[in-house]
Amino acid sequence: MRIVEQIAHPQCQITVYAWNGKYLLKFEQPMLEQTYKVSEMDLTGPDEVKSLLNEAFIARVLRRFDEMRADWQQNLSDVS
Repeated sequence: MRIVEQIAHPQCQITVYAWNGKYLLKFEQPMLEQTYKVSEMDLTGPDEVKSLLNEAFIARVLRRFDEMRADWQQNLSDVS
């Protein structure tokens, strides 16, 4: 797996990888991560990957992090 680019964002770390004919878009916050895969054949090149990372999509990713965190906290409460 090769790192193509790391993209600065104030609320999460975004890393683009190239691996096995795909681009992996990995979003990370402490203790959580989300990964999205797109075939290299569906894009003209690595520069097009950044066009997928528009404001609306990143907002949904951040909301999903909130949901994931809430689900995990609920799960921990249920086990205790």
